[in-house]
Amino acid sequence: MTTGNPETGRRTPEEAFGRLLSIMNELREKCPWDKKQTISSLRHLSIEEVYELADAILDGDMEKIKKELGDLLLHIVFYAKIASEERKFDITGVINALCEKLIHRHPHIYGDVKVSGDEDVKKNWEALKLKEGNESVLSGVPVSLPALVKAMRIQDKAKSTGFDWEHKEDVWEKVKEEMQEFLHAPPGEKKKEEFGDLLFSLVNYARFISIDPEEALERTNKKFISRYKYMESSAKAAGKNMREMNPAEMDALWNEAKNLPGSI
Repeated sequence: MTTGNPETGRRTPEEAFGRLLSIMNELREKCPWDKKQTISSLRHLSIEEVYELADAILDGDMEKIKKELGDLLLHIVFYAKIASEERKFDITGVINALCEKLIHRHPHIYGDVKVSGDEDVKKNWEALKLKEGNESVLSGVPVSLPALVKAMRIQDKAKSTGFDWEHKEDVWEKVKEEMQEFLHAPPGEKKKEEFGDLLFSLVNYARFISIDPEEALERTNKKFISRYKYMESSAKAAGKNMREMNPAEMDALWNEAKNLPGSI
């Protein structure tokens, strides 16, 4: 029988969270796989869950987003359970520390600081982190972030200190400058370095025109996959092998894929 709010027939958030903690305790005690896990062994699984959530968000699939959020929540509870067994911290400590940080980092809500918009909030946030002991505003950028995401976060954090371009036109000029340097660089390490500079400047321009470069590239990846799979299936239906097709035949299939109704 379901307990909780009698008007909705659903558990309250507190009851639902308590149920999850009880299930986690039971799994940790009785399930061979759950008993075996450590904080280190869960790491790569947590990374996969974050990417699965990112895919669901990109697809706009709310049911899948709900599912993936649940999977992430499980991992948070799992880490806290293991840490509590090692007498390091528990889920209550995790939540209380988060609440204290949020209150401290939002003095415009819980104090007397005045802000004029979200940019002031971000600047205050980074300034408070420095006061808390961070040696640099860039210290909060995870080392293991994918390079494209990391470039965006580095630039965004540098912006919070005022280190940024003033006009998007200037950023685009920098893109063109980096393109020329890349084109004229000798093969080898210098070419690779200049290509990195070009990508970094493109990420900078994307930020200026409110485009998430990671999302934009992933949408292009999905588009390419969809069209390429159509080419493969069409070639197979025609009794052909794509490896044996000439460029003109492949271009024809590619154009068909591009012009399909509802094609991305």
